[in-house]
Amino acid sequence: MPGTATDLLALAENAARTAGAVLLDRVGAPVAGVGSKSSATDMVSDADRDAERLLRGLITAERPDDAFVGEEGSDVAGNTGLTWVIDPLDGTTNFLFGFPQWSVSIACEDAEGAVAGVVYDPSRDELFAATRGGGATLNGGALSVRSEPDLAEALIATGFGYQPDVRARQAADLVDIISRVRDIRRAGSAALDLCWVACGRLDGYFELGTKHWDRAAGMLLVNEAGGRTEPLDPQGDSGDGVLAASSAVFDELRALVEAVLHRPPADSLH
Repeated sequence: MPGTATDLLALAENAARTAGAVLLDRVGAPVAGVGSKSSATDMVSDADRDAERLLRGLITAERPDDAFVGEEGSDVAGNTGLTWVIDPLDGTTNFLFGFPQWSVSIACEDAEGAVAGVVYDPSRDELFAATRGGGATLNGGALSVRSEPDLAEALIATGFGYQPDVRARQAADLVDIISRVRDIRRAGSAALDLCWVACGRLDGYFELGTKHWDRAAGMLLVNEAGGRTEPLDPQGDSGDGVLAASSAVFDELRALVEAVLHRPPADSLH
């Protein structure tokens, strides 16, 4: 039961909207089941878990033989060659604080990568969608990255890790990056950062420490909107980073970011 890209996208869109509506109803309500993962600032809540259960139920009801990978552990093996990669609530801290920058991200992948991808922003009722080779859309309208020829005029987003020492290093790295671009933004949802590159609200985005479910749908959106994406892995072994940008600034931004990230820590120079 391979399914067409259009069918897969329709299922992802319906699931994302349904889960997004449930999450939006919980904004401002008493928070339940809050815990932490990699550190005290890396939070998870019942909202994350409930949204993932809902998404898994909606998708497996239609496609019971597909594989499923979710951030909160709802992993299921499949036999169709397709895998659903789910982030039920990207930007949990924002959600828990009432900061309206969080999303539901769903990608369906085959052996070659993402076939279809959706990122839904319930706070703005914006649904970003793409199929491989079929272009990218926002609420049905075609998307295109911004044509910005000069990195010095580019608006760039980033994110920070959850471990204090990692965050401190990332903040120090920004000193040498922010002086070379228009400005830096940090909003807290990797999936939406990628979508905002795709729709031209940002010229580029880079971050270490992301997970596959954070970026699977968003990277497809950037690529289908005419931008470029690549893994960002300064140590050569982690594979957990991502860099995305419009084609006009991609090479220059990559060179800048990699030069800064490859620089040895300051304390190793003494």
